[in-house]
Amino acid sequence: MSEKSEGKKLQEKLTHKWSNVWEKISESEQEKVFSFNDEYKTFLDTGKTERESAREIIRIAKENGYISIDEAIEKNIELSPGTKIYADNKDKGVVMFVIGEEDITKGMNIVGSHIDVPRIDLKQFPLYEDSELALLKTHYYGGIKKYQWVALPLALHGTVIKNNGEKIDIVIGEDENEPVFMITDLLPHLAKDQYAKKLGEGITGEGLNIIIGSIPYNEDDLKDKIKLNILSMLNEKYGITEEDFTTAELEAVPAGKSRDVGLDRSLVGSYGHDDRVCAFTSLKAILEVDKPRRTAVGLFVDKEEIGSVGNTGMQSKFFENMVAELVALMDSQYSEIKTKRAMANSRVLSADVSAGFDPNYPEVLDKRNAPYIGKGITLVKFTGVRGKAGSNDANSEYISDIRRIFNENNVVWQMGELGKVDQGGGGTIAYMLANYGMEVVDCGVPVLSMHAPYELVSKADVYMTYKGYKAFYLA
Repeated sequence: MSEKSEGKKLQEKLTHKWSNVWEKISESEQEKVFSFNDEYKTFLDTGKTERESAREIIRIAKENGYISIDEAIEKNIELSPGTKIYADNKDKGVVMFVIGEEDITKGMNIVGSHIDVPRIDLKQFPLYEDSELALLKTHYYGGIKKYQWVALPLALHGTVIKNNGEKIDIVIGEDENEPVFMITDLLPHLAKDQYAKKLGEGITGEGLNIIIGSIPYNEDDLKDKIKLNILSMLNEKYGITEEDFTTAELEAVPAGKSRDVGLDRSLVGSYGHDDRVCAFTSLKAILEVDKPRRTAVGLFVDKEEIGSVGNTGMQSKFFENMVAELVALMDSQYSEIKTKRAMANSRVLSADVSAGFDPNYPEVLDKRNAPYIGKGITLVKFTGVRGKAGSNDANSEYISDIRRIFNENNVVWQMGELGKVDQGGGGTIAYMLANYGMEVVDCGVPVLSMHAPYELVSKADVYMTYKGYKAFYLA
């Protein structure tokens, strides 16, 4: 074999190329990748809504020795290194803490994801009858392409609060023996005017009405007999009336389970990778943290898809309040400055997905700076829109620190951005946490078909994201 030329040696020394995960890992680690993603698919299928995801996270946390912060406060439990605490935010968000050996005022290592997903919500008075059909009025949630949600099997998930205060959880359409629901589309033969519209205008928001039935109630001289028949069926099964819709949160989501994609089964296709893939990987990572140097925090929030607003979104005071409660449990001489120091000295991975390079749409991404499917966990230095507006834009010192952590722990990683400069953009919870003075960078799994009813990720990237989060927690 001939020796390498000086130019070849210099090229290998000075240039860099992101690695393909599958080429970097052993056969035994490949087996871990596949088994890990089998667990992930179960998590996806169990929690299709923010309530279901929060419930599953709490169930898993309790199974792994976490106690609620309410119990810790009530019993005045001493928080020593290794103590595991969780807090529930109105059934829609969760935060998990593993108390570290260092004083919490020196900061925490936080991985923050969101568990809400773009979807179709029912309006508060949704049920009506028209043209021999019973339908449900809706209002979409988050950034969707409306045309992707028609002619698609849908399931209904949600919670209804009855007049007597009883809470009922509803899931219809996930079992193969259950009915599904659908929003209709226009046949091509009559779509001349629809074709003439812009893509985003072909289906309107008020046109996303879900068909729920067509059989009339069996009695003459009644108005809206099909609607009545549906109400009768709902009342028989769940004991609810039409007024109960006003105190319900019901969501239409794609029916069916997550699936392996590709002959090699290297990909996972599912509804809601954004951002349950980062929620699951950070959950699995923190479950393997027992006595960290710095307090480890798994943060799972709601409302990110609509701006992180409301009392369950990242802009609320929930997380800050829970940190204050921990500080008070650790020190009877509570001082607000200690909470401020704990927040300001923290480091964060804003765990959110990135847009993977799609060879079907190469024109919207910078090929040299886009993340690629199969090349590992992705660091996104900045998001925002044109001119980095609304972006956190992590500093070089912090990126260098994360780079070192990943390299030292054999985490296959890459850098990315959200599209070409003037193409568009987006945001995450990063800038909200950075407002406290925290070091923050976006970091997660690259996704294809993001915000579609069915998204695509690489199993290798999912596994490397888990490895990256775990290494960060333990750093």
